[in-house]
Amino acid sequence: MKTQMSRTIRVTILVENTAGGRDLLGEHGLSFWIEAGPKRVLLDTGQGNVLLGNARKLGVGLELVDVIVLSHGHYDHTGGLRDALRAERRTKVYAHPAAFRPKYARNMNGTARDIGMPFLDETKIRERADELIWTNRPTEIWDGLFVTGEIPRVTDFEDTGGAFFLDEQCQEPDPLIDDQAMFFEATGGTVVLLGCAHAGVINTLAYVRQLTNNRPIHAVMGGMHLVNASPERISRTIEALQCLNIVHLIPAHCTGAAAVTKLQKAFPRQCRSGTVGTTMEFEGHNWIPPEETTSLAPCRLAGLGDHSELTLSRSRRAVTTASIASSDARRTRQSS
Repeated sequence: MKTQMSRTIRVTILVENTAGGRDLLGEHGLSFWIEAGPKRVLLDTGQGNVLLGNARKLGVGLELVDVIVLSHGHYDHTGGLRDALRAERRTKVYAHPAAFRPKYARNMNGTARDIGMPFLDETKIRERADELIWTNRPTEIWDGLFVTGEIPRVTDFEDTGGAFFLDEQCQEPDPLIDDQAMFFEATGGTVVLLGCAHAGVINTLAYVRQLTNNRPIHAVMGGMHLVNASPERISRTIEALQCLNIVHLIPAHCTGAAAVTKLQKAFPRQCRSGTVGTTMEFEGHNWIPPEETTSLAPCRLAGLGDHSELTLSRSRRAVTTASIASSDARRTRQSS
């Protein structure tokens, strides 16, 4: 058995719809600040109205950010990117290429509204960032911190969660293939950070388990986009989550009040709402090979496909699966 190298990973919510402390402000959006050893990672940036102020109030030095990850291209997750890139430190940005496509939502009266990335486009980000790295596939952004890349849609009860389109005429549906999550290994299992989970929260968690050799899910934080979900979808989501035996469940942002209430009822000990100021600390571990880990049996759910060939295997220094993009491969795609 190889020794696991541990470090504390601290996750703080900087932006969320609701604020949990004095002088903190909420807005419709989401942003996580992740401290992992010497690295500082920003997952999403909210709309941009409260990011800087909340960071100051919470003692977060945004000027120290090393890496910015965009979970997808909607304005409420990317609007603060311009401010986050103003630091003198040159920052790497990780995003799926489809995050930069035009994005619209259809209103109740049939008109459309622009919900895409404001202020910056790909060219401007390349000018301001140290590097813009595409995450079509699972990608390690730093030692033990991963982005899922595109998430397979395998359940029969999840969709993108709304009337989303790629054109202003609302004729071409947006499949939101840019939707992705972050994950890392901690004591007790894997921690998953969600932006909006437009791919479906169960699709996302199933994919993370496949990538980690069916390691248990220890904690899930973030938006689950159940705000417009039917009672049946919420019920089936809860059934699937019960199968996963999650220890910490922190719904936020677009999960929706009705879904949060049902989640809290189903998971009274595990579930609490995530607001601005919510902080969780985890004992993170470097990956060890799957044959040396304790894994759960695959979770058998109606409508959940089998993608067990997708596994992630990690020694102390190298990811050893074709599913994970290497640094060299990322730079090759960047220059092409």
